[in-house]
Amino acid sequence: MRSNARLRRRSANRRVAKTSLKGEILWSHGYPRENPLYAEKPINFVPTNVAFAPNGDFYVGDGYGSHHMMRYSAKGDFLGEISKPGKGDGEINNPHGQWVDTRGPKPVLVIADRGNRRIQVYSLEGQHLRTVKDEAKMRMPCHFHTRGDWMVCPDLDSQVCILDRDYNVVAQLGDGIANNGKVGSRRSQKRPEFTSGEFITPHDAIFLQNGDILVSEWLPIGRITLLRRVKA
Repeated sequence: MRSNARLRRRSANRRVAKTSLKGEILWSHGYPRENPLYAEKPINFVPTNVAFAPNGDFYVGDGYGSHHMMRYSAKGDFLGEISKPGKGDGEINNPHGQWVDTRGPKPVLVIADRGNRRIQVYSLEGQHLRTVKDEAKMRMPCHFHTRGDWMVCPDLDSQVCILDRDYNVVAQLGDGIANNGKVGSRRSQKRPEFTSGEFITPHDAIFLQNGDILVSEWLPIGRITLLRRVKA
């Protein structure tokens, strides 16, 4: 992948596309027939996210389709399965987001195994390394982004978590258990009814260069929240 291009998800078309920074489509890929598990019989394919390895390989998560995680080369050649659907260690359900974490001695692939309410960690070649589960603090992880020692994890169940290098939750932001265990129960709220500093359904989040965090939520009318970094 060239540095001046990016991959984006096209859920409506069930395709992954490489574009220029101007939005011109340079390469696209639809149903993964090269994967024997998809070629054997037609199964649903709705990709949700893409992560990149340092060498340009990339990982496509079929989070809203049949729950597979696939690996491709920088040229777009299929390299194999990283993980298959299921509930056991090394299996996934609704892999909504994934991220190549370079904070440790070796880069690893971290998968938001949202349907199983946990995180799965793999080598970049696809070896399962560990399962991280802590439902009291991290309930429905959606995606990841890193800055320095820290990882931000938007959690669909009304919070945003900060994780350390060992994937321990060190902070729960905006968590008032707003949904009372029912994700989406407040999605129909009108904008004046939103509670400042309290999340409903965080769907994605990133660190900004100054350490602030930008959070988007899965709401019909949309909601973007800026969390300002507070110096200790």
